[in-house]
Amino acid sequence: MTTATAVGLRSERGPILLAIMVTTGLVAIDATILATAVPTLVAELGSFELFPWLFSVYLLTQAVTTPLFAKLADRVGRKPVILVGIGVFLVGSILCGLAWSMPALIAFRAVQGIGAGAIGPMAITIAGDIYTLEERARVQGYIASVWAASAVIGPTLGGLFAELDAWRWIFFINIPLCLLAGWLLARSLNETVERSPHRIDIAGGALLVLSLGLLLTGVLQGGVSWPWLSWQSAVVFGLGTVLLVAFVLVERRAAEPILPGWVLSRRLLLTTTLISVGVGAILIGLASYVPVTLEAALGVSPLIAGLALAALTIGWPISASLSGRLYLTIGFRQTVLIGMVLVLAGTAVLAGTAASPSVAFAAIACFLTGLGLGLVATPTLIAAQTSVEWNERGVVTGTNLFARAVGQAVGVAVFGAVANGLYRAAGGAGALGEGASGAVDPVAIIPASQAVFIGALLCAIATAIIATTMPRDRPAATMGS
Repeated sequence: MTTATAVGLRSERGPILLAIMVTTGLVAIDATILATAVPTLVAELGSFELFPWLFSVYLLTQAVTTPLFAKLADRVGRKPVILVGIGVFLVGSILCGLAWSMPALIAFRAVQGIGAGAIGPMAITIAGDIYTLEERARVQGYIASVWAASAVIGPTLGGLFAELDAWRWIFFINIPLCLLAGWLLARSLNETVERSPHRIDIAGGALLVLSLGLLLTGVLQGGVSWPWLSWQSAVVFGLGTVLLVAFVLVERRAAEPILPGWVLSRRLLLTTTLISVGVGAILIGLASYVPVTLEAALGVSPLIAGLALAALTIGWPISASLSGRLYLTIGFRQTVLIGMVLVLAGTAVLAGTAASPSVAFAAIACFLTGLGLGLVATPTLIAAQTSVEWNERGVVTGTNLFARAVGQAVGVAVFGAVANGLYRAAGGAGALGEGASGAVDPVAIIPASQAVFIGALLCAIATAIIATTMPRDRPAATMGS
C-alpha cells in the first residue's frame, strides 16, 4: 500500500489524509473543549464531587478498548473498525448532549470513550499503512496541525458555549464532524484485507475493564467517600488486584489476546510502551492542575490560565512536526533522548516555581514540556510501527496508545488523591481538579499543586531512564520503509 508518490492534500492519497485529519480532529477537540465548561456544567447538573469521573471514565474506556479494536483491525481491516468507532462516538456525543444528571453524563462519556478507543489508533495505523517511513515524517506536520488548531479551537468553543449557557453544544458539535469524517473515510479509503477466522478476547477485555475500573475507583474515592484504611478500600483494591491477576492468566491462554505477550517481550516495543505510560502521566498532571493553580493562587481569569496551558498543546505539535527530520537524521533513540531533556527542563521549572506560582513561568514550563513530549511521543510510536509488519501494526499502535491512556487514567487518579489529601490538610475544603477553581482556597492550593508538579517531575525522570534503555538504532533514513 506504500508508494513513493507525492505527499499532501492534493496528492493521490490526499483524500485519505484529509479523512485522517478530520477524524483526528474529533478526538483532539474533545480532549480540550470540555475542561473550560466544567463549572457551568456542574452548576446545572450538580454532583461536584463526581465531575472528575467525566475525565476518568472516558480515559478508562478508551484505554481498555484501544487494544481490543487494534487487534480486531489486524483481522478485518482498518476501515470497518474506524467507521464503527466514529458511529459509537457519534451516539455517545448525542447522549451526552441529552444528559439529565451527572451520573448519566458520566455513563454517556464512557460510550464516547469506547468510540475514541477505535478512532485514535486506527487513524494513526492507517497513516502507517499508506505512507512510507520517510513520508510519515512529512505527514506528521499535517496531523500535528490538527492538534495545534484544536488547542485553540477546543478551549475557545468550550468557553463560548459556557458563556452562552449552552454547554450541551460541546457534544452536539461532534454530530457534523462525525458525519463528515465517516463520509470521507467511506468514500476515500479502499483496502484489501485477507480475512481469516478470528476470536475476540471478550473475557480478557471484561476483566481488564473491571480490574482497572475498581482500582481507579479505589484511588479516586479513597479518602473522599470512605477512609483509606477501611473495609471499602480493602474490598475495592483487593478485588481489583485479583481481577487484574486473572486478566494476566487469561491472556496467557487466550487464542488471540488483546495484549499479546510478544509485544512486551521485544525490547523496543517494551521500552516504547513504558515511555508512553510516562507521557500520559506527565501530560495529565500538567493539564489537570496548571489552570486551577493559576486561577486560585493568582486570581487570573480562566482565559489567561488556559493560555498558559495552551503553551503545552502548541509546543507539542510544533516539535512533533519537526521530529521526522530528526529521527531520519540521528535515529529514534537520540531524538527521544533530546525530547526527554526538554521534558525534564519543563517539569523542573514548574516544580521549582510551584511555591510562588507565575503565569510566565508556568507558560514557559508548559511550552518546554510540550516541545519535549512532541519529540518523545511521535518518534516512539513510529519506531514501534516500523519494527513490525502490517498484520501486527494495529496491535502495536493500539498497545502504545493504550499505555498512554492508562498513564493518564492512573495519573489523574493518583495525582488527585495526593493533591486532595494535602489540600485538606492545609485547611482547604472540597476537592480539586479541572474546573474547581471557584471553590479553591488560594493558600491550600500551593502545597497540593506543588506535590503534583513534583510528581510530574519524578515521572519525567523515570521516563528518561527508560528512554536510555531503548535499543540503539541507525538513522531512520537508512532503515528503509
